[in-house]
Amino acid sequence: MTLHVSNLTRSFDGKIAVDHISFDMTEPGVFGLIGTNGAGKTTTIRMILGILTADEGEATWNGKKITRESVRYGYLPEERGIYSKAKVIDQIVYFGALRGMNEREAKDQAIYWLDRFKVMEYKDQKAEKLSKGNQQKIQMIISLINDPELIFLDEPFSGLDPVNTELLSDVIKELVARKKFVLMNSHQMSTIEDYAENILILNRGKTVLQGNLKEIKAGYGHTNLIIDSGDEFVQLAEQTGLKLLEKRADEAEFLVGTEENANRLLSAMVDKKLKPTRFILREPSLKEIFIEKVGGYEHDTESI
Repeated sequence: MTLHVSNLTRSFDGKIAVDHISFDMTEPGVFGLIGTNGAGKTTTIRMILGILTADEGEATWNGKKITRESVRYGYLPEERGIYSKAKVIDQIVYFGALRGMNEREAKDQAIYWLDRFKVMEYKDQKAEKLSKGNQQKIQMIISLINDPELIFLDEPFSGLDPVNTELLSDVIKELVARKKFVLMNSHQMSTIEDYAENILILNRGKTVLQGNLKEIKAGYGHTNLIIDSGDEFVQLAEQTGLKLLEKRADEAEFLVGTEENANRLLSAMVDKKLKPTRFILREPSLKEIFIEKVGGYEHDTESI
């Protein structure tokens, strides 16, 4: 099974929102679509699903145009898409019926997911009575009701507190274990980093970086060094030519560039008989790579 996206392009009022985006998903797992507001992430997802018509390019699943008939897919949009006046259980079953499920099957799946997301107590309430986070969970259930093989999650953690974020994280792990294909768009870099094997970074509609995340990070090498935050350690690191990135309560992080620079600092510590409790070299985080590629978080008021 393969999701193939080739040269997708879309303009709005003469402004290019997505500019010849191409990528493939050939294995189950999570693919991370990353970018600032207005970078073209949501527009890309909507073109893949046929919600928006592409000016150029195409998206296929196993060589066929993506439709409800060609693939079971689930889509969690960023904006709310549930009926506020309808009972939770009724609308979940309704959406299941729209996807070809009989009432008994849809209700069984609804009960399973309501229990899984710990919102069973709200099944007979109107959606408008639920918190933003619980509405998000109901919308997630709707996207999973027909056991989709291809799943699109647009900012899935929006509105969730830490407990429910962990709950949704467990569900995503479950989906990956069940060999689902998941395309996730999120501003939460740590979330993408936890799950995505492959990523694509968009900036102003263009691809600025894509590929296997482990290989991308390995290509940077161990560029960051974490040491004790004591003044003697920080001063010596700066004297050695390292750039201070962040000083926290009990540790300081430096950009070292190369492992040789880190070794030079370690030698200087030995000479001065300093004994650090931490001396950790690491690869850059996805957030740091993202900022390098797009120049920081430039949030537009427009989200396309």
